[in-house]
Amino acid sequence: MSTSYWLDRSSEKNKKHYDVVVVGAGISGVSTVFWLQKEDPNLKIALVEKHRLGFGASGRNAGFITCGSVEHFNRMITKHGLAEAVEIWKFAEHNLQLLQEHILQENPGEIEFQKRGAYSLAAQDSELEELKKVAKIMGELKIPTESFSATEIERNVGAHQFVGGIKYLDDAETNPYKLLQRIVSKLKCDIYESTEAYEHVATNNGTRILKTDNGDFEADLIVYTLNGYSPTVHPYFADKIYPTRAQILMMEPVAPFMNGPCYANFYLDYFRQMPGGALLIGGFRQLEKATEVGYSDHVTDVIQQALHHFVQTHLPQLRDKKISHRWSGVMGFSRDGQPMVGSLPDDNQIFFCGGYTGHGMGLAFHTGKQLVNQIFGRDVPKWLSARRFSS
Repeated sequence: MSTSYWLDRSSEKNKKHYDVVVVGAGISGVSTVFWLQKEDPNLKIALVEKHRLGFGASGRNAGFITCGSVEHFNRMITKHGLAEAVEIWKFAEHNLQLLQEHILQENPGEIEFQKRGAYSLAAQDSELEELKKVAKIMGELKIPTESFSATEIERNVGAHQFVGGIKYLDDAETNPYKLLQRIVSKLKCDIYESTEAYEHVATNNGTRILKTDNGDFEADLIVYTLNGYSPTVHPYFADKIYPTRAQILMMEPVAPFMNGPCYANFYLDYFRQMPGGALLIGGFRQLEKATEVGYSDHVTDVIQQALHHFVQTHLPQLRDKKISHRWSGVMGFSRDGQPMVGSLPDDNQIFFCGGYTGHGMGLAFHTGKQLVNQIFGRDVPKWLSARRFSS
């Protein structure tokens, strides 16, 4: 992060005093403030955002609230072992349960929330066999799935040239920006948009100062909830969270033809029909994996053409429809694919969470709760703790 001398609005006269300052007004930040206030309603909290609410990945993602993580469940087992893989999956399930209990209980349709499950489609027989193995394992663990033939996939979601697939029955979808607004409506904190944080320093009286271009914020604790942007505030994150771009394309509305959102190509590509009939599709990062990194939110011809070609090939309902939007967003990929919470090794008054690896909507509300648990001295799961990177 950087602050121009010419645009700097800070001065000693406008120092602000809080119990906690949370930096980053995406799903992580608003969730963390929500759980902090559940813990102690008397806390005086500031939420600081460089741009505006949801300007990063939280306002640019596809709106999938998925269980699990970046890998298919069988690969999670290989990577983490069965017990931990189940724990990670259940953590995401509980994320949705917490949202439904605390945020979505009133008029979920207002924020376009639907719990219809999510399909994982196979374009080849070998991929379908792996998906069937996933479904078998999950069935034995009482995790609900269904399997579908090519004909059923075509009938249910209108997708052609797939040999079959499975459906994760507990997945959901929403308008991610409206979800953020709903959470914010339940907060009692001061929100500072257009406020760029660039440094934190310790004071002689034991507090911390967050320096911004809109004045200094003094607080007992600072919490960074910046996900992909975490490395811009402290070198600790440089080898743990990597800024990774994702691109999306949206087609103009057509009559409803999908009864649930879909993943394809082992989670790499994804699409869903919005309540108003528009089709959203994202993915194909693998085509330019070496360059889909960093903090730029531009789109590229190669990936955008691939997204449109996918629609033309697999979704004939959209072949004569126009593209209405193209955009990208910067995600935070962690070193091992799982999110992380903790405090900086050199300062236990600076806390953080991030590293959702493309699944922030399905993990961040629960992760914010766990971060607050750590702030108040309670244990968090070992696979979620940032301490795993120092062991």
